[in-house]
Amino acid sequence: MSSPTNYNRNNIKRGIVFASKAGDFVENSIGRHLDAPGRRTEDLPEKPENMTWYRVPLEKGMSGDGSEYYIYVKLADPKKLCIFFSGGGVAWNEYTAARPVTGGKVASGQPNYYWNNLRPFTQIMNINVGITDINSDKNPFRDWSFVVITYATGDFHVGNNDYPYKGEDGSDQVLHFHGYVNFIQSMKVSKELFPNPSTLLIAGNSAGAFAVPALAGEIVDDYYPKARNITVFSDSGQLLYRQWRKTAKSIWMAKESVWKCIHSDNITLDWYKELYAKCGDRLRYLYSSSVRDYLLSAYYNDIINNRYDTDADVQEDYFRQLKEMVGELKGITPYFGIFLNEWKIPIITKGGTVHTSVREPHFTLFTQNGISMAEWLGDAVEGKVYDVGLNLIRND
Repeated sequence: MSSPTNYNRNNIKRGIVFASKAGDFVENSIGRHLDAPGRRTEDLPEKPENMTWYRVPLEKGMSGDGSEYYIYVKLADPKKLCIFFSGGGVAWNEYTAARPVTGGKVASGQPNYYWNNLRPFTQIMNINVGITDINSDKNPFRDWSFVVITYATGDFHVGNNDYPYKGEDGSDQVLHFHGYVNFIQSMKVSKELFPNPSTLLIAGNSAGAFAVPALAGEIVDDYYPKARNITVFSDSGQLLYRQWRKTAKSIWMAKESVWKCIHSDNITLDWYKELYAKCGDRLRYLYSSSVRDYLLSAYYNDIINNRYDTDADVQEDYFRQLKEMVGELKGITPYFGIFLNEWKIPIITKGGTVHTSVREPHFTLFTQNGISMAEWLGDAVEGKVYDVGLNLIRND
């Protein structure tokens, strides 16, 4: 007869298997729906229409698993351009490389660290939501032109390496850290489609939030030196790790100017210091986060405790780190605009707060201190930079 302990273990294993299969089924069903004619985003034609999202396949681009790579573009006001870096996790060693995201892993709570391809499901993550929503009158960026630099390489958009690793099944695999290659090819398309915007927003969420300070200087200098109204904005880019410099240099093989300025466990902060040293007050600087990010705290928990999960203790760690980071950002320039929130979504946020908002429905729907992120960001690009939610970290 099985012991109660073995019985419970078997039940847990069966529950994980069931949740994993259910999660994969849901993702695949949504993917098939989005890939059907009439729902799939079409490739950019010779004569594109305004206010329509298109895909642009990049011949020299590559996703992490070696599959196709493409970006999304929308033609609208040619003088107002948003270059948006998508998020989608990160891989920093062989263990994380071997565990890309699947619907099943997400549903069953198994470790899953990064998206390694642009399967149809990823369309709902990239366009027609939050800042990329073309239907909502509450979105102040509805009429802007857009280049969405998609992400499926696990390297914060800065990698240039083919990284061998052992898969979970023991097989030999390669993760193509080609984020920087994809970035360069994307910017060539951006420059061709939108040669001379006067107003430029360089933004990103999650992994894309890290990319913003790493690559904004290059965008400004090499592609849009004539732009005069420039704002940079990172939504949810805090993950402390002592080995970031080694990771960027030796695993992602980022170029020297990217890794050499990393001196601490806060890669975003180091990159913003470097960006400000380079561009100064030519740019406006913005940062946002929820105060107890359930997902980034899970990543941090994995780094320090080898446990990919979030709880009240690690969420509190995130909160303390955020307080310090906000102070450091204000130290770079007191005009660094901050938006903090305490938004929660039952079940999803696991007792913590949301992970990213700029490309979520709550970009326009939720408010903090009576102000939505959409309103705050819309004001900022017009030159009215202010802080929202600083009371959340001052009165604890």
